[in-house]
Amino acid sequence: MRADYRDLVLELVESKRNRFVEISDTIWKYAELGLREFKSSRLLANELVANGFHVEMGVAGMPTAFVATWGKGRPTIGIMGEYDALPGLSQKVAPQKEPLKPGAPGHGCGHNIHGTSGLAAALTVKEVMRRLDLEGTIKFFGTPAEENFSGKVYMVRDGLFDDVDAVLSHHPSDMNSASLMSSLAVKSARFHFYGIASHAAASPEEGRSALDAVELMNVGVNYLREHVIQEARIHYVVEKGGEQPNIVPDYARSWYYVRAPEVYQMEGVYRRVLDVARGAELMTGTKMKVELIDAMYNVIPNRPIAERIVSNMREVGIPPLSDEERKFAEEMAKTIPDEIKENRLRKSKRPGWERLLGKLIDDEVPDPWGDGEYMMGSTDVGDVSWKTPALEFSTAAWVLGTPFHSWQSTAQSGSPLAHRSLIFAAKVMAITALDLMTDRDLLEKAKEDHTKRLRGREYKPLIPPDLKPPVDFWEG
Repeated sequence: MRADYRDLVLELVESKRNRFVEISDTIWKYAELGLREFKSSRLLANELVANGFHVEMGVAGMPTAFVATWGKGRPTIGIMGEYDALPGLSQKVAPQKEPLKPGAPGHGCGHNIHGTSGLAAALTVKEVMRRLDLEGTIKFFGTPAEENFSGKVYMVRDGLFDDVDAVLSHHPSDMNSASLMSSLAVKSARFHFYGIASHAAASPEEGRSALDAVELMNVGVNYLREHVIQEARIHYVVEKGGEQPNIVPDYARSWYYVRAPEVYQMEGVYRRVLDVARGAELMTGTKMKVELIDAMYNVIPNRPIAERIVSNMREVGIPPLSDEERKFAEEMAKTIPDEIKENRLRKSKRPGWERLLGKLIDDEVPDPWGDGEYMMGSTDVGDVSWKTPALEFSTAAWVLGTPFHSWQSTAQSGSPLAHRSLIFAAKVMAITALDLMTDRDLLEKAKEDHTKRLRGREYKPLIPPDLKPPVDFWEG
């Protein structure tokens, strides 16, 4: 049975290679911000409808979120896809910094590949199930706004993952991996300060500066850094600070992220940040309002799924570089300093990372690594992983050492390197989904590992039930 569907997966993905590449490149060109991915989400949803899936759009209060379903019965296997871009990262497919449109968004995290690899896997699984008359349900989750508003968190809160037995996700990277690292829990909030306007020269004593409050809060938080755990991260931007120097600003705001490896650690640091904000409010005679944007759990990894993905990556085989791909990769690699490359490889904590220093593209599939470690970033995959066994793996779409969220990652995400990674990932993900659907022992081991890692802890959404996705965020 397994050999039958493995070979069928490879055949089906290859037969639609051109279409999958076209979809990925189209989403790359759309480059829509989180919760504004109207064209990108519709493109994916329409493709699923055309292939027999039932699609529910606008789930969890987000117009660009959707769930596509095919099949019946259990097990139910989920596949996720993202498609949001990042602000200010517009870039041509070129080995030098050259925006398509200065200041416009760009796919600096490769979510055009992410959404399409998931789509390709879901369509392939469905066709295999149909041809081999397999029982079960395949679901594709179109998940918006991973970069800024954590769309999956709202979908988990609204119960959309409650009946799913396991979930797979793929993310482009500069490595091939199915890591066992966790991530940082995070809380994102805006701090609004309201003061009193006055003439900054003639009557400053009558004013109460909201900008002073923002600045004092920032100073206080920066002093706080010495007294939090080493793994914590606090970062902010000042979004609004006033109109012109001769007016005492009556309104100002900042936007903060607070992160730590475990939820209780993150919440402890966040409470201290709130205390600093209240202190700034008192010192300046202003009024402060906190606007929670989103909050996410850390990732619960899953060893049985990771090991099966690695096995399938090795079985499918890393595709060789074409002459065109190699030439583009060599030019792109020249833009990444050796010290940046070494630093990224070192921070990955990948065993034997030193072997990759002289390589252009990751041509290995290492064993899962990082159990008990944390990557210093956050993802809303974390909330999904608290509800059901889940794993997000990566394939090399960029040259080694490429920074995430850079013009280099944007350029490569629209290049032939991305197409190569996309097709490889789709094959691996489809085979793994079918393994979970047909191998009950594998699925049971995945569930046992999940239960063990939860240690009796229950998932409770970090966002309140009445918090709505900030669909109008970019307007203000």
